[in-house]
Amino acid sequence: MNICFKGIRAVNPAQNLDETVNLWIKDGAIAHCDSSAPKLDPGTEQIDGKDLVAAPGFFDMHVHFRTPGEENEEDINTGCASAANGGFTGVVCMPNTTPCVDSVAVVELIENKAKGKLVDVKVAGAITKNREGKQISEMFELNDAGVPFFTDDGSCVMCTETLKRAFDYALTRDLLIAQHCEDHTLTEGFSVNESIFATKLGLKGYPSIAESNIVFRDIETAKYIGNCRYHVMHISTARSVELVREAKKNGARVTAEVAPHHFTLDDSIIASYDTNIKMNPPLRDKSDIEALKLGLKDGTIDAIASDHAPHALHEKDVEFELAPCGIVGLETALPLAMTELVHTGVLSIGQLVEKMAVNPRRICGLNVPEIKLGELANLTVFAPNEEWHISTKHFKSKSKNSPFNNFVVKGKQKYVFNNNQVINCVL
Repeated sequence: MNICFKGIRAVNPAQNLDETVNLWIKDGAIAHCDSSAPKLDPGTEQIDGKDLVAAPGFFDMHVHFRTPGEENEEDINTGCASAANGGFTGVVCMPNTTPCVDSVAVVELIENKAKGKLVDVKVAGAITKNREGKQISEMFELNDAGVPFFTDDGSCVMCTETLKRAFDYALTRDLLIAQHCEDHTLTEGFSVNESIFATKLGLKGYPSIAESNIVFRDIETAKYIGNCRYHVMHISTARSVELVREAKKNGARVTAEVAPHHFTLDDSIIASYDTNIKMNPPLRDKSDIEALKLGLKDGTIDAIASDHAPHALHEKDVEFELAPCGIVGLETALPLAMTELVHTGVLSIGQLVEKMAVNPRRICGLNVPEIKLGELANLTVFAPNEEWHISTKHFKSKSKNSPFNNFVVKGKQKYVFNNNQVINCVL
């Protein structure tokens, strides 16, 4: 691997870096990174960087690779290929697998399958055993095995007493509790957001308070135990954004992530009955989208995470009410964020890099890669102004359940570098 980008814009908010450089990656490391002309080795591939941006490798802290248990939908090989093709050099896999990630053995199984990949794979641990919301998992052992945070994602820890015990355990090591915020007593059998559209179509609705009520409870519980670290996963409602904003103002150690589909699509699209728009939490209304964008802009929402959730074609090819929730998202996250946030003036490119590369790692307690001489190359290179049509036929994911097929977007991932490997993104 010996590539030099001539005159590329290098952006890394963690270094206060935003300048045009000649960036030479040689043998997996950065051999040159300034405006002077490098003395390149023979055979070095030279690429014009005038329309490109180099950033620390993007990191998705919320993906489902379906290993172990549902490898017909995705596996570590295809998941990592999808992540790299999407411009990501690191991910965190969720624990709602079969068996779930409530033991060190399952963590090791997943990490062993990911060895040698370009994409760094971390694994979140379950808060409770078998994600049943009753008995706390072996959190300390899982933490010793490298688990960056704990969540029963896919399910909410409904019992407040159980959640309180989880925060008690977490506080002793300053561990992070991340919550899928859903009051299941309000959402059983839901298909879409509770709204006029759901009523017209005769579909069971998921009220927005089912999310915000849990956000409020969790923030209060974390504060009561001792200002524990708490993370809101795939935030989707205006009220939830308000609660996180207010908590941060009052000194709470709370963070939040948002998925691209939640700031791109509103629930009016459900009239199509396309099962690829069925997800949890569901698509909300336009006022929620505006609140999410404001939350990204003012720093209330810290990270963008795809919630990549693959499902096989036959699983989605059923009646809307029977279809599973979730869409693939790794390969569309960057272009959707560029189109909906950067090219509309919500975020600068530097702020986008912060949301997709810097903050996710900081939330997970991981080091942020630097773009400087001598550092190992952990980079995402993208073309911010390239317009193109999304086509699921080019996805590396084993599943193709995306509502964004044929969408026109502006901004495209081009190359990823990590672990002495390079991939040219093909989309």
